[in-house]
Amino acid sequence: MRRPRRRVTVVDVASAAGVSPGTVSNAISGKRKVDQDTRARIDRAILELGYVPNLAARGMRTGRTNTIAVFSSMPTAVAAGSARLGFLMEVAASAAVTALEHNMALVLVPPIREASKALSSVPFDGLLMIEPEEDDANLARLRQRGIPTMVIGLRDGAPGPGVTMNFQRMAELLISHLLETGVRHMPLILGQSTRQSNLFFRQTYERMMAQAGLAARVHVVPEADAERGASAAILQDIAAGLPIDGVLAPIDAMAAGTMAALRQAGLSVPGDVKVATRYDGFRARSETPPLTALNLRLDEVAQIATAGLIGAIETGGAPILTGPEPRLVVRSSTVG
Repeated sequence: MRRPRRRVTVVDVASAAGVSPGTVSNAISGKRKVDQDTRARIDRAILELGYVPNLAARGMRTGRTNTIAVFSSMPTAVAAGSARLGFLMEVAASAAVTALEHNMALVLVPPIREASKALSSVPFDGLLMIEPEEDDANLARLRQRGIPTMVIGLRDGAPGPGVTMNFQRMAELLISHLLETGVRHMPLILGQSTRQSNLFFRQTYERMMAQAGLAARVHVVPEADAERGASAAILQDIAAGLPIDGVLAPIDAMAAGTMAALRQAGLSVPGDVKVATRYDGFRARSETPPLTALNLRLDEVAQIATAGLIGAIETGGAPILTGPEPRLVVRSSTVG
Protein backbone atom coordinates (compact mmCIF):
# COMPACT_ATOMS: atom_id res chain seq x y z
CA MET A 1 0.00 0.00 0.00
CA ARG A 2 1.10 3.52 -0.73
CA ARG A 3 2.04 5.46 2.37
CA PRO A 4 0.06 8.65 3.01
CA ARG A 5 2.01 11.76 2.25
CA ARG A 6 3.49 13.44 5.33
CA ARG A 7 1.93 16.79 6.21
CA VAL A 8 4.14 19.74 5.27
CA THR A 9 5.16 21.71 8.35
CA VAL A 10 6.43 25.19 9.14
CA VAL A 11 9.90 23.64 9.53
CA ASP A 12 9.75 22.37 5.94
CA VAL A 13 8.74 25.80 4.66
CA ALA A 14 11.48 27.47 6.69
CA SER A 15 14.12 25.09 5.32
CA ALA A 16 13.02 25.68 1.72
CA ALA A 17 12.95 29.46 2.19
CA GLY A 18 16.23 29.60 4.09
CA VAL A 19 14.75 31.23 7.19
CA SER A 20 13.83 30.22 10.72
CA PRO A 21 10.48 28.58 11.59
CA GLY A 22 9.70 31.65 13.72
CA THR A 23 10.06 33.93 10.70
CA VAL A 24 7.64 31.73 8.76
CA SER A 25 5.13 31.89 11.64
CA ASN A 26 5.45 35.68 11.79
CA ALA A 27 4.91 35.97 8.04
CA ILE A 28 1.79 33.78 8.13
CA SER A 29 0.21 35.31 11.24
CA GLY A 30 1.25 38.90 10.56
CA LYS A 31 2.23 39.32 14.21
CA ARG A 32 5.63 40.76 13.28
CA LYS A 33 6.82 42.54 10.18
CA VAL A 34 8.78 40.46 7.68
CA ASP A 35 10.71 42.22 4.92
CA GLN A 36 9.39 41.97 1.37
CA ASP A 37 12.14 39.74 -0.07
CA THR A 38 11.90 37.26 2.82
CA ARG A 39 8.12 37.22 2.54
CA ALA A 40 8.39 36.49 -1.19
CA ARG A 41 10.70 33.50 -0.52
CA ILE A 42 8.30 32.16 2.12
CA ASP A 43 5.32 32.55 -0.21
CA ARG A 44 7.14 30.65 -2.97
CA ALA A 45 8.03 27.85 -0.55
CA ILE A 46 4.42 27.61 0.65
CA LEU A 47 3.17 27.29 -2.92
CA GLU A 48 5.83 24.79 -3.99
CA LEU A 49 5.37 22.56 -0.93
CA GLY A 50 1.59 22.93 -0.73
CA TYR A 51 1.73 24.02 2.90
CA VAL A 52 -1.62 24.52 4.67
CA PRO A 53 -1.56 26.14 8.16
CA ASN A 54 -2.82 23.85 10.91
CA LEU A 55 -5.32 26.24 12.47
CA ALA A 56 -6.47 23.73 15.07
CA ALA A 57 -2.93 23.29 16.37
CA ARG A 58 -2.38 27.03 16.39
CA GLY A 59 -5.59 27.47 18.34
CA MET A 60 -4.42 24.99 20.97
CA ARG A 61 -1.16 26.93 21.38
CA THR A 62 -2.71 30.39 21.50
CA GLY A 63 -6.08 29.63 23.11
CA ARG A 64 -7.83 31.19 20.13
CA THR A 65 -10.52 29.84 17.83
CA ASN A 66 -9.22 31.63 14.70
CA THR A 67 -12.83 32.70 14.22
CA ILE A 68 -14.61 36.04 14.20
CA ALA A 69 -18.37 36.61 14.25
CA VAL A 70 -20.69 39.16 12.66
CA PHE A 71 -23.94 40.22 14.32
CA SER A 72 -26.68 42.83 14.13
CA SER A 73 -29.26 43.34 16.85
CA MET A 74 -31.73 44.75 14.31
CA PRO A 75 -34.76 42.56 13.59
CA THR A 76 -34.45 40.19 10.64
CA ALA A 77 -37.08 42.24 8.80
CA VAL A 78 -34.58 45.10 8.66
CA ALA A 79 -31.18 43.41 8.72
CA ALA A 80 -31.89 40.74 6.11
CA GLY A 81 -35.50 40.83 4.96
CA SER A 82 -37.69 38.09 3.56
CA ALA A 83 -35.15 37.36 0.80
CA ARG A 84 -32.31 37.09 3.37
CA LEU A 85 -30.27 39.34 1.08
CA GLY A 86 -30.07 42.50 3.18
CA PHE A 87 -27.06 44.52 4.23
CA LEU A 88 -26.18 42.01 6.97
CA MET A 89 -25.43 39.38 4.32
CA GLU A 90 -23.52 41.90 2.20
CA VAL A 91 -21.28 42.78 5.13
CA ALA A 92 -20.86 39.11 6.06
CA ALA A 93 -19.87 38.06 2.53
CA SER A 94 -17.12 40.65 2.26
CA ALA A 95 -15.97 40.13 5.86
CA ALA A 96 -15.64 36.38 5.25
CA VAL A 97 -13.24 36.97 2.35
CA THR A 98 -11.06 39.33 4.40
CA ALA A 99 -11.09 36.91 7.34
CA LEU A 100 -9.95 34.01 5.14
CA GLU A 101 -7.09 36.15 3.82
CA HIS A 102 -5.92 36.28 7.45
CA ASN A 103 -6.42 32.51 7.94
CA MET A 104 -9.55 33.05 10.00
CA ALA A 105 -13.14 31.89 9.60
CA LEU A 106 -16.32 33.93 9.99
CA VAL A 107 -19.45 32.92 11.88
CA LEU A 108 -22.78 34.64 11.18
CA VAL A 109 -24.90 35.12 14.30
CA PRO A 110 -28.39 35.91 12.93
CA PRO A 111 -30.67 38.52 14.50
CA ILE A 112 -32.58 36.39 17.02
CA ARG A 113 -34.51 37.14 20.20
CA GLU A 114 -32.11 35.36 22.55
CA ALA A 115 -28.97 36.79 20.96
CA SER A 116 -27.19 37.01 24.32
CA LYS A 117 -27.24 33.21 24.64
CA ALA A 118 -25.71 32.71 21.20
CA LEU A 119 -23.09 35.39 21.80
CA SER A 120 -22.07 33.76 25.07
CA SER A 121 -22.02 30.15 23.83
CA VAL A 122 -20.53 30.40 20.32
CA PRO A 123 -16.70 30.52 20.48
CA PHE A 124 -15.00 33.39 18.62
CA ASP A 125 -12.01 35.69 19.10
CA GLY A 126 -13.76 38.91 18.14
CA LEU A 127 -17.01 40.24 16.73
CA LEU A 128 -18.25 42.72 14.13
CA MET A 129 -21.42 44.44 15.41
CA ILE A 130 -23.50 46.36 12.89
CA GLU A 131 -25.14 49.63 14.00
CA PRO A 132 -25.90 48.88 17.66
CA GLU A 133 -28.27 51.08 19.64
CA GLU A 134 -26.83 53.78 21.91
CA ASP A 135 -27.02 51.59 25.01
CA ASP A 136 -26.84 48.18 23.36
CA ALA A 137 -26.81 45.52 26.11
CA ASN A 138 -25.09 42.94 23.90
CA LEU A 139 -22.25 45.34 23.09
CA ALA A 140 -21.78 46.20 26.77
CA ARG A 141 -21.78 42.51 27.72
CA LEU A 142 -19.17 41.62 25.10
CA ARG A 143 -16.87 44.42 26.18
CA GLN A 144 -17.24 43.43 29.83
CA ARG A 145 -16.07 39.95 28.85
CA GLY A 146 -13.04 41.51 27.15
CA ILE A 147 -14.00 40.31 23.66
CA PRO A 148 -12.74 42.70 20.96
CA THR A 149 -15.85 44.09 19.28
CA MET A 150 -15.58 46.25 16.17
CA VAL A 151 -18.67 48.45 15.82
CA ILE A 152 -19.75 49.28 12.27
CA GLY A 153 -21.46 52.64 12.62
CA LEU A 154 -19.59 53.87 15.70
CA ARG A 155 -21.19 56.96 17.24
CA ASP A 156 -19.21 60.14 17.81
CA GLY A 157 -17.26 60.06 21.06
CA ALA A 158 -17.78 56.33 21.64
CA PRO A 159 -14.75 54.16 22.46
CA GLY A 160 -13.25 51.93 19.79
CA PRO A 161 -12.71 49.65 18.15
CA GLY A 162 -15.10 50.82 15.48
CA VAL A 163 -15.70 52.18 12.00
CA THR A 164 -17.44 55.54 11.70
CA MET A 165 -20.04 56.05 8.98
CA ASN A 166 -21.16 59.48 7.82
CA PHE A 167 -24.90 59.24 8.53
CA GLN A 168 -25.33 63.01 8.29
CA ARG A 169 -23.89 63.00 4.77
CA MET A 170 -26.18 60.11 3.84
CA ALA A 171 -29.22 62.11 4.92
CA GLU A 172 -28.02 65.27 3.19
CA LEU A 173 -27.51 63.49 -0.13
CA LEU A 174 -31.01 62.02 -0.18
CA ILE A 175 -32.85 65.06 1.15
CA SER A 176 -31.03 67.47 -1.18
CA HIS A 177 -31.84 65.25 -4.14
CA LEU A 178 -35.55 65.08 -3.27
CA LEU A 179 -35.76 68.84 -2.75
CA GLU A 180 -33.96 69.47 -6.05
CA THR A 181 -36.56 67.35 -7.86
CA GLY A 182 -39.28 69.69 -6.56
CA VAL A 183 -40.55 67.74 -3.56
CA ARG A 184 -42.14 70.01 -0.93
CA HIS A 185 -44.38 67.72 1.17
CA MET A 186 -42.12 64.90 2.25
CA PRO A 187 -42.70 62.80 5.37
CA LEU A 188 -39.75 60.97 6.93
CA ILE A 189 -40.34 57.40 8.10
CA LEU A 190 -37.88 56.18 10.74
CA GLY A 191 -37.28 53.24 13.02
CA GLN A 192 -37.91 53.86 16.71
CA SER A 193 -34.56 52.53 17.96
CA THR A 194 -31.69 54.75 19.08
CA ARG A 195 -29.37 53.69 16.26
CA GLN A 196 -27.17 56.44 14.88
CA SER A 197 -28.76 56.27 11.44
CA ASN A 198 -32.22 57.02 12.89
CA LEU A 199 -30.93 59.88 15.05
CA PHE A 200 -28.86 61.56 12.34
CA PHE A 201 -31.54 61.23 9.67
CA ARG A 202 -34.12 62.88 11.93
CA GLN A 203 -31.81 65.73 12.98
CA THR A 204 -30.67 66.40 9.42
CA TYR A 205 -34.19 66.16 7.97
CA GLU A 206 -35.67 68.59 10.49
CA ARG A 207 -32.80 71.04 9.96
CA MET A 208 -32.93 70.95 6.15
CA MET A 209 -36.73 71.18 5.98
CA ALA A 210 -36.65 74.22 8.30
CA GLN A 211 -33.93 75.83 6.17
CA ALA A 212 -36.10 75.31 3.08
CA GLY A 213 -39.14 76.80 4.85
CA LEU A 214 -41.00 73.50 4.66
CA ALA A 215 -43.02 71.62 7.27
CA ALA A 216 -41.42 68.50 8.74
CA ARG A 217 -43.51 65.38 9.29
CA VAL A 218 -41.89 62.39 11.03
CA HIS A 219 -43.38 58.93 11.42
CA VAL A 220 -41.65 56.59 13.89
CA VAL A 221 -42.24 52.88 13.27
CA PRO A 222 -41.01 49.80 15.20
CA GLU A 223 -38.31 48.09 13.13
CA ALA A 224 -39.89 44.68 13.71
CA ASP A 225 -43.06 45.97 11.98
CA ALA A 226 -41.16 47.85 9.30
CA GLU A 227 -43.17 47.24 6.12
CA ARG A 228 -46.66 47.19 7.65
CA GLY A 229 -45.90 50.12 9.93
CA ALA A 230 -44.63 52.31 7.11
CA SER A 231 -47.55 51.36 4.88
CA ALA A 232 -50.04 52.22 7.64
CA ALA A 233 -48.36 55.61 8.27
CA ILE A 234 -48.55 56.63 4.61
CA LEU A 235 -52.15 55.46 4.22
CA GLN A 236 -53.05 57.42 7.36
CA ASP A 237 -51.56 60.60 5.90
CA ILE A 238 -53.42 60.09 2.63
CA ALA A 239 -56.73 59.38 4.43
CA ALA A 240 -56.26 62.56 6.49
CA GLY A 241 -55.85 64.61 3.30
CA LEU A 242 -52.27 65.64 4.10
CA PRO A 243 -50.26 66.74 1.06
CA ILE A 244 -47.58 64.28 -0.04
CA ASP A 245 -45.30 64.46 -3.05
CA GLY A 246 -42.28 62.63 -1.66
CA VAL A 247 -41.28 60.10 1.00
CA LEU A 248 -37.90 59.47 2.56
CA ALA A 249 -37.73 56.03 4.18
CA PRO A 250 -34.08 55.31 5.10
CA ILE A 251 -34.80 51.69 6.09
CA ASP A 252 -35.43 49.80 2.86
CA ALA A 253 -38.11 47.58 4.41
CA MET A 254 -40.04 50.74 5.25
CA ALA A 255 -39.51 52.01 1.72
CA ALA A 256 -41.10 48.78 0.46
CA GLY A 257 -44.07 49.36 2.76
CA THR A 258 -44.32 52.93 1.44
CA MET A 259 -44.44 51.69 -2.15
CA ALA A 260 -47.17 49.19 -1.29
CA ALA A 261 -49.27 51.94 0.34
CA LEU A 262 -48.89 54.27 -2.64
CA ARG A 263 -49.96 51.52 -5.03
CA GLN A 264 -52.98 50.78 -2.81
CA ALA A 265 -53.92 54.45 -2.86
CA GLY A 266 -53.61 54.63 -6.65
CA LEU A 267 -50.69 57.07 -6.59
CA SER A 268 -47.91 56.75 -9.14
CA VAL A 269 -44.16 56.84 -8.49
CA PRO A 270 -42.52 59.18 -9.40
CA GLY A 271 -45.43 61.01 -11.08
CA ASP A 272 -47.42 61.70 -7.91
CA VAL A 273 -44.91 60.81 -5.19
CA LYS A 274 -41.13 60.46 -5.26
CA VAL A 275 -39.55 57.84 -2.96
CA ALA A 276 -35.96 57.34 -1.77
CA THR A 277 -34.24 55.02 0.69
CA ARG A 278 -30.79 54.64 2.22
CA TYR A 279 -29.52 51.17 1.35
CA ASP A 280 -29.04 50.26 -2.30
CA GLY A 281 -29.81 46.60 -1.81
CA PHE A 282 -32.11 43.93 -3.17
CA ARG A 283 -35.32 45.70 -2.10
CA ALA A 284 -34.32 49.02 -3.68
CA ARG A 285 -33.26 47.46 -6.97
CA SER A 286 -36.22 45.07 -7.28
CA GLU A 287 -38.99 47.59 -6.56
CA THR A 288 -41.21 48.86 -9.38
CA PRO A 289 -39.90 51.38 -10.21
CA PRO A 290 -36.42 50.85 -8.72
CA LEU A 291 -35.66 53.17 -5.81
CA THR A 292 -33.17 55.99 -5.61
CA ALA A 293 -30.77 54.99 -2.83
CA LEU A 294 -27.18 55.22 -1.61
CA ASN A 295 -24.25 53.01 -2.42
CA LEU A 296 -22.97 52.61 1.14
CA ARG A 297 -19.88 50.77 -0.17
CA LEU A 298 -20.47 48.04 2.37
CA ASP A 299 -17.87 45.76 0.81
CA GLU A 300 -15.20 48.36 1.64
CA VAL A 301 -16.72 48.99 5.09
CA ALA A 302 -16.59 45.26 5.84
CA GLN A 303 -12.98 44.95 4.67
CA ILE A 304 -11.89 47.91 6.81
CA ALA A 305 -13.78 46.63 9.84
CA THR A 306 -12.58 43.03 9.54
CA ALA A 307 -8.93 43.98 9.11
CA GLY A 308 -9.26 46.40 12.04
CA LEU A 309 -10.86 43.75 14.23
CA ILE A 310 -8.14 41.21 13.48
CA GLY A 311 -5.55 43.87 14.32
CA ALA A 312 -7.34 44.56 17.61
CA ILE A 313 -7.36 40.84 18.43
CA GLU A 314 -3.63 40.60 17.78
CA THR A 315 -2.50 43.79 19.52
CA GLY A 316 -5.22 44.56 22.05
CA GLY A 317 -5.65 48.01 20.49
CA ALA A 318 -8.92 49.87 19.97
CA PRO A 319 -8.67 51.61 16.59
CA ILE A 320 -11.29 54.06 15.36
CA LEU A 321 -11.41 53.83 11.57
CA THR A 322 -13.24 55.92 8.97
CA GLY A 323 -15.61 54.33 6.49
CA PRO A 324 -15.86 55.44 2.84
CA GLU A 325 -18.20 58.23 1.75
CA PRO A 326 -21.62 57.14 0.43
CA ARG A 327 -22.62 57.72 -3.19
CA LEU A 328 -26.06 58.71 -4.48
CA VAL A 329 -27.63 56.24 -6.94
CA VAL A 330 -30.47 58.02 -8.77
CA ARG A 331 -33.20 55.77 -10.12
CA SER A 332 -36.65 56.20 -11.62
CA SER A 333 -38.47 56.43 -8.26
CA THR A 334 -37.42 60.11 -8.11
CA VAL A 335 -36.88 61.09 -11.76
CA GLY A 336 -39.41 60.60 -14.54
